[in-house]
Amino acid sequence: MKPLVLTLVLLLLAAGPALKSSPDLGKNEGRCRPGESGPALLVEATGMKDRTGNMKLEVYPGNDQDFLADDNVLVAAGKTFRRVEVPTPQSGPVVLCVRLPGPGTYAVSVLHDRNMDRRFQWKVDGIGFSANPHLGWSKPKASSSRVIVNSSGVSKISVVMNYKSGLGVAPLKSN
Repeated sequence: MKPLVLTLVLLLLAAGPALKSSPDLGKNEGRCRPGESGPALLVEATGMKDRTGNMKLEVYPGNDQDFLADDNVLVAAGKTFRRVEVPTPQSGPVVLCVRLPGPGTYAVSVLHDRNMDRRFQWKVDGIGFSANPHLGWSKPKASSSRVIVNSSGVSKISVVMNYKSGLGVAPLKSN
């Protein structure tokens, strides 16, 4: 099997269950509400292919065992899991806000669900991770996707979206 194809197969096997899980789990906890205090993460998705479908942001504990784990398992174990899902804005910056349980270390995934089927399909959708790791032979490590939130206010990060490019998944090339 060619290396890039194997990379995609491994990424789908590792991330697939987490990216197609219970649609409402973690949404109440993750929703940003006007006037609320406490820690939050403001995530700007850059390098969008188009403005179709939905954007889904998920927050996981910042360790390899829990990063991209099944949301049902994380919630049942009392671990951090947050989800925000919104229609892709038709213009302007693509910014998602998610509430966090407190300062700490987290790992974030952002899915551009272009066909709105609620799961990652590498031939159609875009995907990105906090700290913008290079997507290689397997799912990214939490250590390369880590975001540290030190305050009880709003922290800002930027996530570069990756789309099908040849046999792999990569950021779009600039014109």
